[in-house]
Amino acid sequence: MDFKDFLRVLRRRWKTIIAVFALAIIASAGYSLLATPKYQSTASVAISTDVTSSTDAYIASFFASSRVNTYAQLATSGAVLQKVIDEAHLDLTPSELAPKISAVVPTGTTIITVSARDDSAREAQVLAQTVAEQLSSYIADFETPNGKEFQPVKAVVSDPADFDGSPVSPKTTLYLIIAAFLGLILGLALALVRDILDSTIKSPEDVGTVVDQPVLGHVSYDANLSKHPLLTDLGSHDPRTEAFRLVRTNLQYLSPDSTPKSFVITSALPGEGKTSTSTNLAIALAQAGKRVLLVDADLRQPNAARVLGLERSVGLTTVLVGRSTLQESVQHHPASGIDFLASGPLPPNPTEILQSRATRDLMTTLSAQYDAVVVDAPPLLPVADAAIVATYVDGAMVVIRHGRTTKDQLKHAVDRLNHVGATVFGVLSNMSPRRGSRNYGEGYAYGYGYGYGYGYSDAFRPDNKGTGRS
Repeated sequence: MDFKDFLRVLRRRWKTIIAVFALAIIASAGYSLLATPKYQSTASVAISTDVTSSTDAYIASFFASSRVNTYAQLATSGAVLQKVIDEAHLDLTPSELAPKISAVVPTGTTIITVSARDDSAREAQVLAQTVAEQLSSYIADFETPNGKEFQPVKAVVSDPADFDGSPVSPKTTLYLIIAAFLGLILGLALALVRDILDSTIKSPEDVGTVVDQPVLGHVSYDANLSKHPLLTDLGSHDPRTEAFRLVRTNLQYLSPDSTPKSFVITSALPGEGKTSTSTNLAIALAQAGKRVLLVDADLRQPNAARVLGLERSVGLTTVLVGRSTLQESVQHHPASGIDFLASGPLPPNPTEILQSRATRDLMTTLSAQYDAVVVDAPPLLPVADAAIVATYVDGAMVVIRHGRTTKDQLKHAVDRLNHVGATVFGVLSNMSPRRGSRNYGEGYAYGYGYGYGYGYSDAFRPDNKGTGRS
């Protein structure tokens, strides 16, 4: 990963980094606020020897230095702590008192520094002073030979316990600095791990790593899509309008010999925007002066009629079974100028209906009558309908949703089209973030009820709260 990749991860996962950083700061601040303040007091015990000559002094000094660490350990021994409890009249056991007491020997000295911690600064001072006094007394008894009064080693309290009204714990500032550092590191690590494990498609390069197909366009996220789903509701310079114009232009240059007249719009899974894409692409083609027919071939969950505000009861299925003629079934959408063949009543066997010769012949007839025929078909992975219809037309366009469609899903979808010999024109990225914007916004959704085994789970949802409308 080079520096540019690292910056890309930061831009993509900045919310994760900020969230972990904030949680670390909040946790540290919460601990500091809830933790009971601890106060500390220290006292010093000096160890010396009683000697009469310089030779004895050297030996005594060596003896004291070798024994001072042992004396320091006696400060937390049960015998000394019990004396402290008795002297200070504490309602504690030696094992309960031990965590409050510590004793260290500064390097190169024969001085024992005794420290005591307690919830009260005054109690900490009393504990430190009492431990120092009792330790001195215990060392004297410990080193005095039986039946003798001479003490070769003396221990005296050289510095009485001090009083410090400032708590030594919690160290709020230090804890916040450490939390900020750890939060930033953990946030960056989590962002990198999420980016490595994320297999969703977010760029044309991601498409190129799994399929050898061009990206025909990017339709950006529009927060007003549910209120204004059609290009006819938008201005001529609206980004969504411009996006579909670009797709229309790219379709014209797919082949140097001829422009495709009929094509299927499909997707890997539900919720990736195939219906809004097929409807608006048909409108964009009509705005270029073409005679366009939009066919709703989704015989499981048709949605185009609702988007256009037209009738669904008569359409493709009634024409195929002979209950109505093509002329009787085609509706005109005045606002956009396109013709529309709805799905008609939903059959119990949609795959068999679409596989029939009648459907193939109808698609041939429609391609002859119109300049462009746009077919809205079901998703590829749950059912075989779209792959079947794609063989009746010039080709297919696969719609993916930015940040939700995975590389495996796109690969499997294109493989299904290739397996039946259908032409794949390319890929259209839907719900792409606006250029220069970090706000992906909230999407739009509708439920698909195919009931087949290749559905999607929450693992395929984008970082934002949105879902996609087909």
